[in-house]
Amino acid sequence: MVAKCGPLSTVREASGLRETISSWRSANYKIGLVPTMGALHEGHISLIRRSLSETDRTCVTLFVNPRQFGPSEDFSLYPRDELSDVKVLTDVGAHLLFAPEQAEMYPSDFATNVTISGLGDRLEGEFRPGFLAGVATVVAKLLIQAMPDVAYFGEKDYQQLLVIRQMVADLGIPVAIRAMPTVREADGLALSSRNSYLTPERRELAPILYRTLCKMVEGVVAGKQVKSLEQCAENELLEAGFDRIDYITIRDSQSLEQLNKVEKPSRALAAVWLGKTRLIDNISISDSV
Repeated sequence: MVAKCGPLSTVREASGLRETISSWRSANYKIGLVPTMGALHEGHISLIRRSLSETDRTCVTLFVNPRQFGPSEDFSLYPRDELSDVKVLTDVGAHLLFAPEQAEMYPSDFATNVTISGLGDRLEGEFRPGFLAGVATVVAKLLIQAMPDVAYFGEKDYQQLLVIRQMVADLGIPVAIRAMPTVREADGLALSSRNSYLTPERRELAPILYRTLCKMVEGVVAGKQVKSLEQCAENELLEAGFDRIDYITIRDSQSLEQLNKVEKPSRALAAVWLGKTRLIDNISISDSV
């Protein structure tokens, strides 16, 4: 079943998605895919605009994936407003929205889980067991269902991006994975749907995370030791009022392995808590070594 909303079509079933994609293929259109969990913001819009500029047809998916939420995480509270998201997609000019129900993606007999060994076990894999497998599983399904030429992801979820690239390479899925820079507020806070959870007081503290990551990069340029930079950064965040630090670290930019010294392309990454809100961010230090 296809529901029209202005120039945007919405499909709920994979069969409807495939039917539309097939018609685009018949017209020799280049197809872009932008997977999302909704609550669309300027970060998502930047991905959609890039797809619109590089492809002939753009499909956006909206699915709050239960498999990437732990038992004590915020699945039931995660912001959902499909009407608002449809308006955003219509305004920006997307061509198709795939918004399946949970049973469409995970029928009762669903038994497959995609895991990425090594890369998926570090950082987020340590603090959110099952999260990256949940991401890899749903993205694999979406890519196979839509079979786009290009799929677009933001660098804010950097480890997720690496996992998806590894999964696509390992499984031989014929799609190009395009990464887009993190979109930030004027004060440096990385855009995220979960930022809406922040109280006004904690929202004032939140940009300190980005500034702390920038200081780590400055420390690398100055030749300071990685362990010292990581410890100083953690202490600064706790002293500033952050409640908990899952990690703030400098890692190899491809494997996310720990480094004693920065001698190759690297990334400063962090996951921290302000109250009940978990913020993640990262910045490249590849240009500094």
